[in-house]
Amino acid sequence: MSSMTRSDVNHGKSVSMKDVARVAGVALGTVSNVLNNPELVSEATKARVQAAIDSLGWVRNESARQLRAGRSSAIGLVVLDVGNPFFADVARGAEDVVYERGMSMQIGNSDQRPDREARLIEDLEQQRVRGVLLAPVGDARRHVERLNQRGVAVVLVDRVGDDADCCSVAVDDAHGARVAINHLLDVGHRRIALVGGTTDLMQVRDRRAGAEAALTESGLPATLLVVSTPALDLANGIAAAAQLAVLPDGERPTAVFALNDLLAIGLLQGFMTAGLRVPKDIALIGYDDIAFAAAAAVPLSSVAQPRQALGGRAAELLLAEIDDQESGNPHTHVHERFAPELVVRKSSAARRPKD
Repeated sequence: MSSMTRSDVNHGKSVSMKDVARVAGVALGTVSNVLNNPELVSEATKARVQAAIDSLGWVRNESARQLRAGRSSAIGLVVLDVGNPFFADVARGAEDVVYERGMSMQIGNSDQRPDREARLIEDLEQQRVRGVLLAPVGDARRHVERLNQRGVAVVLVDRVGDDADCCSVAVDDAHGARVAINHLLDVGHRRIALVGGTTDLMQVRDRRAGAEAALTESGLPATLLVVSTPALDLANGIAAAAQLAVLPDGERPTAVFALNDLLAIGLLQGFMTAGLRVPKDIALIGYDDIAFAAAAAVPLSSVAQPRQALGGRAAELLLAEIDDQESGNPHTHVHERFAPELVVRKSSAARRPKD
C-alpha cells in the first residue's frame, strides 16, 4: 500500500473514494464492496481499505449515496415544542428504536405553528426520509394524505389517528384528566381551576373534556374555572398564577389542574411570588410527570405519561410500515393508546379545604 497521506492527494482538494482505492492499491469497486457488501471481500483487503480511509481522513458522502439510491436512511420526527422535556423523552424513545435498525432521525420543532409544521414536512420530503413521526398541531389528515401519496410512511404521535390513513400512538388524555380531578375532589376541593392551552390542540380538548366529565360524574357541588393560555410553557403558567392570585378568597380556586408540567411549574413560581402557599393555600397538579416535577421547590403531583415508551412504539410501527412498503406486503394500521397514572406528591397533599 502506498504511503501517500491526505496532504499528498489532490493538492488539498477533498479526498474521494478513488483516492482511497489508489492508496489501498485496489479497484474502485472493491472499495465500494468494503462499504456496502463487506461479506464479498477478504479480511485482509478490508483491512487495507480501512487503513487507507483512516490515513486519508476520507468521510463517506452519505447524502450523495442516498440521492443515487433515491431514498435516505433517516426518518423525521416533528414535535410541537422541542424545549418541552415531554417531547425530549418521546424523541429519546423513538431514536433508541431507530438507532438499533442502523438508521438516523431528524427532529423538527413546529412551535405549535401550522405554517412551520408544513415547512418542516416539506423539508423532510425533499430529503427523501423513509418515514415521518408527527405530533401535529391541528388536523393531520392533509399531511398524512400528502405523505402517503409520496410513498412516505407516517405515524401520528401523541394523537389518536382513527380518522387518518396511518398508524397512531397516544395517551388517553381524558382518562388522565379524570384521575387528576377525582383526586382533588376526594381530598375535599370544590373550587378547581383548569389552566392551559387553546382548543386548537386535541390534547387540550381531551383533557378539558375529561376534567368536565369528572365533575359531572361526581355529582358534587363543585365548579371548574377554565383559564386558557396562548402556550403550554413556564411564562404562561406564571401569568395564570398572577391572574388567579388576585381573586378574592371566597372566589379563588383552592386547587389547580395544569394541562402540562411546564405550566404547573410556572404556576408554582407565580403562587410563591404572590405569597400563596402550595398546597396549604392552593393545591396543584400537573400533567406529563417530567423529571423536573419531582425536583420542584414543592414536589409536584402529576399525571404520568409513558413518554419513552410512546416514542419507541411509534418508531416500531413506522419501521413496520416501511418494511411492508418495501416488501410489497399489505399493511394494517394500528392505533394504540396508553393509560396514564397519577403520581401524588406534596403539591396536592391531602387536606380538606375550609371552604
